[in-house]
Amino acid sequence: MNNDYPANRSRSASNRIVTRREFLRASIATAGLSQLSCAVRPCPTSGSKGCRFGIVTDCHYADIEAQGTRYYRQSLDKLGECVELMNAESVDFLVELGDIKDENAGRVERETIGYLQNIESVFRRFAGPRYHVLGNHDMDSISKQQLLGSVENTGIEAGRSFYSFDSEGAHFIVLDANYTADGTDYDHGNFDWTDANIPGFELEWLCGDLDRARGPVVAFVHQLLDDSGAHGVRNAVEVRSVLEGSGKVAAVFQGHQHSGCYNIIRGIHYYTLKAVVEGSGEENNSYAIVEFSASGDITVTGYRKAVSKQLAAAAS
Repeated sequence: MNNDYPANRSRSASNRIVTRREFLRASIATAGLSQLSCAVRPCPTSGSKGCRFGIVTDCHYADIEAQGTRYYRQSLDKLGECVELMNAESVDFLVELGDIKDENAGRVERETIGYLQNIESVFRRFAGPRYHVLGNHDMDSISKQQLLGSVENTGIEAGRSFYSFDSEGAHFIVLDANYTADGTDYDHGNFDWTDANIPGFELEWLCGDLDRARGPVVAFVHQLLDDSGAHGVRNAVEVRSVLEGSGKVAAVFQGHQHSGCYNIIRGIHYYTLKAVVEGSGEENNSYAIVEFSASGDITVTGYRKAVSKQLAAAAS
């Protein structure tokens, strides 16, 4: 396993704080210089132009005071900046990797739903397909169905917490690890955040979905599949076995661990994106664009504090 994240270089030519619009213009103009690619197999369907999508994670939005390094209120503007750039870049779709909202100290259901509606209204400004991955904080004081009833996953049946879709010759899978060890849904905070599990019925669905998938596969999940510690999915070894056995999965994109990390395990890349909520100010935002080319290359471009990571080609 490899945990080496390179230091992310500054995107500003000087030490001054640039405006959001200046930053977006500069980022778009220089994105091609900061992209790093890797070859993966199998390739997208012949004739595909490739696929470009955005990722963002751990907004933890709530209308509450900052606590430690978490600046909850600032996530509205930070996500707004992300959406603005994704629209300018015309990515094919945008995925948020979980913990889109947080809660207040009283764990008031009504107020939590209000936080969710406010941050979701920003996410909906993205002009293309949008997808949600569920995180543990998404059910801290509401139910999974309340969460799913307040968001939209484009083209996906309402109420589904794990699902898949296709885009430009690639197949994308969204997993839900928000179950206790006995397979019970996270609901109104009835869980230990370190007890994340992907239950048997979801694994059975995953096996079938991978069997039917054409082209390369990318998976999205909130809790980590490459970590045996507190941030990891407890049955991650079993889940990885399913992914590896398909011979189709190129990469997994994750949230949850706010500092970010990277591993490669048996030819599958595990990239954990840094959290939006950590740190004050525009410079502490975090989001990325991931690109599949028609040749099968993957490119990850990080913005603000998100890391642009070069991934070695998987061994044949």
